[in-house]
Amino acid sequence: MDAKIRVEDLVMVFGKNPYKEALALLQQGVSKAEILDRTGSTVGVANVSFSVQEGEIFVVMGLSGSGKSTLIRCLNRLIEPTSGQVYIDGENVLQAGKSRLRELRRTKMAMVFQHFALLPHKTVAENVAYGLKIRGVDEEERRSVAISALDMVGLKQYIDQYPKNLSGGMQQRVGLARALATNADILLMDEAFSALDPLIRRQMQNELLQLQKDLKKTVVFITHDLNEALRIGNHVAIMRDGKIIQVGNPVEIITQPANDYVAAFMQDVDQSRVLTAEVVMQDPNYVVLGRDAVQTVIKRAKAKDAASAFYVVNNDRRLEGFITRQNIMRMEKDQQHSLDPFIERDCPVIPTDTTLTDMYALVANGVPVAVVDQQGRLVGEVHASDVLSSLASVEQVSQEQNNGMELV
Repeated sequence: MDAKIRVEDLVMVFGKNPYKEALALLQQGVSKAEILDRTGSTVGVANVSFSVQEGEIFVVMGLSGSGKSTLIRCLNRLIEPTSGQVYIDGENVLQAGKSRLRELRRTKMAMVFQHFALLPHKTVAENVAYGLKIRGVDEEERRSVAISALDMVGLKQYIDQYPKNLSGGMQQRVGLARALATNADILLMDEAFSALDPLIRRQMQNELLQLQKDLKKTVVFITHDLNEALRIGNHVAIMRDGKIIQVGNPVEIITQPANDYVAAFMQDVDQSRVLTAEVVMQDPNYVVLGRDAVQTVIKRAKAKDAASAFYVVNNDRRLEGFITRQNIMRMEKDQQHSLDPFIERDCPVIPTDTTLTDMYALVANGVPVAVVDQQGRLVGEVHASDVLSSLASVEQVSQEQNNGMELV
C-alpha cells in the first residue's frame, strides 16, 4: 500500500554553511556532539526515513533535544530541511513552489501546537474558521463549518466565547477543531497535549482516538511521554540525537526493543495497558457450527474431555455463543435435534485490541474469554494463565535487558 507520507534521508542542520563541513561529517557517521564541537552547527534531524500509512496515528517520541519537533516542522516546511525528500500522496513537498506550498498547508496538512496558538481577540468560532477565511470562504459557510468542527470536540456551546474564558483543555480542543475545520487529510500535532494536566491530557487522548475512529485522518503526533505514545500510536518512532532508532507498533517496541536505549525506556511502562488480547490469545480449540447436529457435538465433546465449553459460530465464523459442559450432558438426556436450546448467548467477549488491564476482571474467575475481530468473527480465546504468563515473561525480559542500564 502506498504511504500517505514518505520521508527519505531527511537532514536538518542548524548553523553556518550547513551544506558544507557539518553535512559532510554527518554523512561520514560523525556524532551530533562531535559535529557541534568541530563546526558549531547543530544537527536537528539526521538521515531520517519513515513512512506513514493513510488513516494511522504515527507517533514520534523522544526526549528533549532529540529532534522530534524539528522533524514535524520539516514535513510542512515551517523549517526548510537541509536535504532529503518528503512525499505527501507521492508529491515531493520540498520541490513545491511558494504558491503550491501555501495550498498544501491550507488544504492538505493542518497543525495543532502545544500552546494552542489561538488569537485572543477573536471568538472561538472565528479562531476555528480562521484558515477558511484565509482561503476566501464566505462568512456563512465558515460559521457553519466552525459549528460542525466544535461539535466534534464537544464545544459547540462555546462558539461565541473568547479563548480567555476557556480552560487549557478547552482551548486545546479549539485548536484541534481549527485543524479539523480545514478538512485536511493530515494532522500534524506537536506536543499537543503536554501543557495539560494529567486528567485533561488523558481525556484529550480519548478525544483523539474517538475522532480517529470517525474521521480516519492521518496523524503525525509528537510527544516526549512514552506512555502517551504507546497508548495512541498505531506505530511509534523513537528518536535520539536527530536519528530514528526504532519504528514499530506498541507491542513490538515493548517486547522487541532495538537496543539498550529503547529497552531502558521500557522500565517505567505499564505493559498491562499496552499489551492486547491479540498478543496473548490462544487459538480456540473447541468450535462447532450452529447448524451442527446435536449428536455431532456430543461425539466431539466425548473425544475432547479437556473442553470446558464449545464456542458456537455461524458459517462466517461469527460468534453466536457457547455450550457449557453441563449443557452437553443435558443434550444426551433431552435428545433434542437442535443446538439452539443449549447455546448460552451471554458469552464473555472482547475485541482483539482489549488491553490486559481491561480484560483481567473477565478472566479472573477462570472462564475463558472469546476474542473477536472487527467483524465479530471468533479469532481466539484468553485464559487467566495467558494474561499472567505474558506479564511475567515481559517483566523478566525487561529486567534482564535493563539491568544496569541508564538513559544518557
